[in-house]
Amino acid sequence: MQIFPQIDQFTWIVHIFIVVFVTTVVRFLQKRAFKKILARLAIKHNIWDEIIIYALQKPVGLLIWLLGLSFAANVAILQATNPVQLLEWLTSGRRVGIIIVASWFVLRFISRAERNLTAVDKTTASAISRLLRIAIGITTALVMMQTLGIPMSGVLALGGAGTFVVGMASKDLMANFFGALVIHVERPFVIGDWIRSPDREIEGTVEYIGWRSTRIRCFSKRPLYVPNSVFNNISIENPSRMTNRQIKDIIGVRYKDASKLPVILAAIETMLREHPQLDTNQTTFVTFSRFGASSLDCQIYCFTKTTQWVEYLRIQQDVFLKILAIVQEHGGDAAFPTRTLEITDYTNAS
Repeated sequence: MQIFPQIDQFTWIVHIFIVVFVTTVVRFLQKRAFKKILARLAIKHNIWDEIIIYALQKPVGLLIWLLGLSFAANVAILQATNPVQLLEWLTSGRRVGIIIVASWFVLRFISRAERNLTAVDKTTASAISRLLRIAIGITTALVMMQTLGIPMSGVLALGGAGTFVVGMASKDLMANFFGALVIHVERPFVIGDWIRSPDREIEGTVEYIGWRSTRIRCFSKRPLYVPNSVFNNISIENPSRMTNRQIKDIIGVRYKDASKLPVILAAIETMLREHPQLDTNQTTFVTFSRFGASSLDCQIYCFTKTTQWVEYLRIQQDVFLKILAIVQEHGGDAAFPTRTLEITDYTNAS
């Protein structure tokens, strides 16, 4: 493509200088303009406009340099003895550059959108962004090959054969990939959830869900990397989705306090139902459950409103201390293991 007519031996250098100078000025103005636009959008808190301008900022700068330098190269090529082939290469290179710029814009848009959507749903944003990146990478490669004149039929045939060979050689990798898809579709857990498995020694907080493995941070702060295919074959418990925490325990009252037991149990149940941090909409009771070796065993059963572990422990402590105070207020006491020893006077018996 000829931008300029035939240029004499001296003026073509001046024309290249002018093109480069204009390109530099346009790039400078574009950079200033985008900074001002981003500053205004930050004040207005318009998320999507800010994402688009941020994604455009650097690709547009690269596009300006690409077009400017390619036009300058066009001027220089026209001075060659046989510029036709060089111009074809320059045109193909310019098209490939534009494809790269467009792909870079889309990738920056996805990355910025993922960062803004993370506060809403970290797991979904991460999964969608990875899928889109893969799709964009494949599309960009195919368009670039078509632009460069590479036959697509041979590439697709080679890709199909390669996919078959790779699939046969990496069954575990494919199993992990589909395991990741199941996790993202069924969502048994998301990033930030506390999970554990009764089938394996797996317990901790989910930090990252990849295509091959999931990273879990154990309570000892050690990272645990679990292949995604494992989750298809084990049971997963997700305590993060519990609605309440359970308090279930046995309190032992002395046998000599048996006559006071009905009053003690009634007072304890009243306390449980009036406790502000217990959920009385859930099953709540206290009953005499069995005759222990050294005590009358009473079962305490209730649920806290909170699911936070530390707060739950404080509420449970408060409940237990109040139960002990109620027992003592009614003249009873907590039992402890005792043994009665009967001594026979064999001297008197003889």
